[in-house]
Amino acid sequence: MTTRQHTSGKKRPSDPLDPEHDLGATYALDQSFVRHLTRRLVASSGESTMIHAPATGQPLGSIPKSTPEDVHLAFARSREVARTWAETSYGERSKMLMKLHDMILDRREEIMDLICWESGKARIHAFDEPLHVALTARYYARTLKKHLEPRRRDGVVPLLTRVEEHRSPKGVVAIISPWNYPFTMALVDGIAALAAGNGVVSKPDHHTPFSALLGLELLEEAGLPPGLWQMVAGEGRKLGGPMIEEADYLCFTGSTATGKHVAKQCAEQLIGCSLELGGKNPIIVLADADVERAAEGAVRAAFSNGGQLCVSTERLYVAAEIYDDFVAKFVDLTKAMRLGPSHDWGIDMGSLISAEQLKVVADHVDDAVAHGATVLAGGKARPDIGPYFYEPTILEGVTSAMACHGDETFGPVISVYPVHSEDEAVELANAGDYGLNAAVYSRNTAHARSVANRIKCGTVNINEGFSATFASIDAPMGGMRSSGMGRRQGAEGILRYTEVQAVATQYFLRFGPHWGLSDETYANVMTMAVKLLGHLGRA
Repeated sequence: MTTRQHTSGKKRPSDPLDPEHDLGATYALDQSFVRHLTRRLVASSGESTMIHAPATGQPLGSIPKSTPEDVHLAFARSREVARTWAETSYGERSKMLMKLHDMILDRREEIMDLICWESGKARIHAFDEPLHVALTARYYARTLKKHLEPRRRDGVVPLLTRVEEHRSPKGVVAIISPWNYPFTMALVDGIAALAAGNGVVSKPDHHTPFSALLGLELLEEAGLPPGLWQMVAGEGRKLGGPMIEEADYLCFTGSTATGKHVAKQCAEQLIGCSLELGGKNPIIVLADADVERAAEGAVRAAFSNGGQLCVSTERLYVAAEIYDDFVAKFVDLTKAMRLGPSHDWGIDMGSLISAEQLKVVADHVDDAVAHGATVLAGGKARPDIGPYFYEPTILEGVTSAMACHGDETFGPVISVYPVHSEDEAVELANAGDYGLNAAVYSRNTAHARSVANRIKCGTVNINEGFSATFASIDAPMGGMRSSGMGRRQGAEGILRYTEVQAVATQYFLRFGPHWGLSDETYANVMTMAVKLLGHLGRA
């Protein structure tokens, strides 16, 4: 992948540069590379959207728009190839996934370059993406047989009833992925679907399509049959409905409001779905915590990817005994963060994705300040760095009267609160409608785990913000309450894409009166048998 430099001066957020209308603008990406990627799209509308780099405003290239008819065609194509793919051996699928694993790690720099251009994130956070996809590919390559092969289940009559559980692919899975992790979220759910023997039709977010297309190219280079994974591009409100109509299962990552609408549509089609939605994630810092470690962890948890992360921390509850020391350290570390549009290593935080996201962040901070909150660090947009940059911000004195108290900001803003007991911390952590991720900091890890068990979240990390659970691919990851339903990763992450069938073979003993027994005698004999099996410890 080659890039070009922009030569026409600084972009205004309301006036994005477009080489088709501004002769002074220059594409950041080589357009032959863009055309090479977009040829994989099913898109026949004749219309396109210009994609811009959030960090600089430079144009990256045009993405063709798909139509509802294109969605139907994409599913038909995938379904045709999926019939053959479903018959492939576990070994063939595993071989393809391990090759993908190796290719992603070998081409890490190319992948990160494109992610940085398209999402505006710092390189250290772009690195998370190929790493996570590689880990996911390797995990399912090495475990898919264990998860999918037929297994014995206990029959009703020991030795005389043989029961087997069989798994088969759903068919074609629809995946609607977000912009915040454009490579990771476009691929990890689909990798599990492929491992289970399904076809895939995906729609990446319209802000960040190129990273997803590069992922599709890598999959096919790794040996995925051409046509098995189809991709469409465009706005969700136009393409989401047709995708749900055609899908055998849907995986959606996005806002809670949209997720509720998606769930209703899936219910109407009687198809399963998994939804990873919003969060207002808390950290609890107990009185015995290592203050320096907790402060460093809070910086990563709150400001990684500019806070544009579903498991990012936006609430911080600190034991009153160490509150002042902790806040002083946390503020110092936050103020020392390096912001910038550079794709080089050494930048701590990149850009927000868009003017809309910048407005949400600024509005939340301004509203909090107007209602009496104090800004301990940050609190300002930074147009001098790039059009959508905002400083990592720490707020104190946030109350329920402020929007950022309970609403997800999805940006680099965190509120800190002193708490006077462990029970108070847990109660506040569980307040609100969300339940995606949480963390507990304590030197006593056994006690911290007992606190974690009281928090109503799908994942809880001890002495780490989110990476410990998120990167442990064997562990399920997902939300409770308004943060979603279903799980990715682990056994749950692949089994959701399968239909399960029980096959029972009955030997010798027949169910129902026989050997001349009356109905009543048969019932008495069966009752005695059930009691005996219970005494013998039978489930």
